[in-house]
Amino acid sequence: MSIRALAGGVAAAVLAGAAALAVMTAAPADAATTAGCGKAPTLTSGTRTISSGGQSRSYILRIPDNYDRARTYKLIFAFHWLNGTASNVASGGYYGLQALSNNSAILVAPQGIDNGWANTGNRDLTLVDNLTSLIEGDLCVDTSQLFALGWSYGGSMSYAVACARPTVFRAVAVLSGANLSGCSPGTQPVAYLGIHGIHDSVLNISLGRSIRDTFVRNNGCTPQNPPEPAQGSLTHIVTAYAGCRAGYPVEWAAFDGDHTPEPVDGTTSTSGARTWVGGEIWKFFSQLPSTTPTSPATPSSPVTPSTPTSPSTPTSPPPPGACTAAYRVTGQWQGGFQAEVVVTAGAAALTGWRVSWTFANGQTITQIWGGRNTASGGTQNVTNETWNGSLAAGASTTFGFLGTWNGTNIVPAPTCTAAS
Repeated sequence: MSIRALAGGVAAAVLAGAAALAVMTAAPADAATTAGCGKAPTLTSGTRTISSGGQSRSYILRIPDNYDRARTYKLIFAFHWLNGTASNVASGGYYGLQALSNNSAILVAPQGIDNGWANTGNRDLTLVDNLTSLIEGDLCVDTSQLFALGWSYGGSMSYAVACARPTVFRAVAVLSGANLSGCSPGTQPVAYLGIHGIHDSVLNISLGRSIRDTFVRNNGCTPQNPPEPAQGSLTHIVTAYAGCRAGYPVEWAAFDGDHTPEPVDGTTSTSGARTWVGGEIWKFFSQLPSTTPTSPATPSSPVTPSTPTSPSTPTSPPPPGACTAAYRVTGQWQGGFQAEVVVTAGAAALTGWRVSWTFANGQTITQIWGGRNTASGGTQNVTNETWNGSLAAGASTTFGFLGTWNGTNIVPAPTCTAAS
């Protein structure tokens, strides 16, 4: 059964249900192999559940045939449409990428609440974070090769992921999407492929052009009005933008068609025909090379996970112009963990900050968002991004990261220094 045949129920009223994201974006981080490399996996293909944001959420995982724990794999998130399901995405071959990836990618299809991606209170972005942490902690993932795609509401969720996690995810493909799941902060580059029908009756192509142009700007591309096919031509036109930053291409594929994830040139029917969409997406993702070493580090001995910690707190109020930092482990599993640090300004506004601490038990940071880290041995020095360095008196911002640990994951006591 085709994706299109399962896609009923999409309605323009979904625009009114969009919720804005309120999360920090990822800061550039060196690519790395994950804690799951070299380990015998405990995850298996099939429908699974995960606790996320206080709720039980389901997802379908597809691990490559003959999985090799010494080999790094792409990790691809595929989001369903409004009133679709994770099962629809999985049974449709993850928008065709299961076959095209030829066992080079781990595929995950999350299930949206109420079969959609409103992302209320960031719940769906939190699910993506939690699934990323879980999968990277158990399977061998190339952290420079995370991708997201989806159609309609699923495309909108992929756009939200691009806005919020720009250097966690290497690229996204948005099929007939719009700004329905939020875009915050949406200021950093991500490789971006947009696909949209010129006479989309549900989400007008102008909505797709608008979100595309977010990354035309962010990626430094030369603005243009790319050519689009004439109605009745039953063709598609793919345009690669010029002038984009190296490694951050933007492509726009407009087709003569309505609201469908699988248009076919030369016909208005997809019955028995092969769409060009999956091939364009796989080609776009595949052009982005890995920056991860080919030899994963040998994993440490198994350890017993501990529960998330309470945040560290300052012992006295900060003086004017100073700042404080509170560190909290938000999730932990064998060999890996996720943490966040809340930076709070003192009695005067800040124009920048630096948070420092020392890992005493061999912990390492593998990915970070909302700050830029410079490590020296176990000492971490995280400075603000350009967009979250200025804080009003008493105001706060948060950065987060994924890390590895072995033995005891002791919560350090960070110090915060205001920029001079």
